Amino acid sequence: MTSTTRSPTDRRRRGLTLVEVLVAVTLATTVLAGVLTTMLMIGRNGLAIGNYADMSAQGRKGLEQFAQDTRQASEIVWNSTSSVTFTVDGASILYTYDSSGGTFTRRAAGATTTLIRGITSFQFIGYTITGVDVSGANDLTTAAGRVAAAKVTKQMQISLTITRTSVVSASVTNAVLSARYTLRNKRVTA
Repeated sequence: MTSTTRSPTDRRRRGLTLVEVLVAVTLATTVLAGVLTTMLMIGRNGLAIGNYADMSAQGRKGLEQFAQDTRQASEIVWNSTSSVTFTVDGASILYTYDSSGGTFTRRAAGATTTLIRGITSFQFIGYTITGVDVSGANDLTTAAGRVAAAKVTKQMQISLTITRTSVVSASVTNAVLSARYTLRNKRVTA
């Protein structure tokens, strides 16, 4: 009878030991976890940047439209603390902030356009020709106060906060304070 003995090198060719497999799996899992974490962070940051870009573009477009109408306005009517109407070339243009929907809208010629969405705080600020806040001397919550404020308002400004929320990332917020826009066609004396 013939007997064969295997050399130590033959045993190594058969496969990996359990310890070697466990070390390889541990290293692969650690590397994979690092790669997945990095990819998730890149995705979240990309979504946040997209939200900021959307808020910025929407805010800029809305304020540009408001600025154009304000500068051309010959009259202003304070409808409430969150709504004003401008008279531009004989036509009425209504700007309204809807707190329940978080929207800033423009209504002209029977068509309503939503300029900005996702607003969490909003304020119209009116100023006299000398730069004094009209709400200081006039109570804009009363009809008489709004009429008195409309007579002396020469400049308008908007302060608002826009927020975007997402399931994947934390909410992002953009606070905007517009420039003061002068009603160039409105006659006001100091």
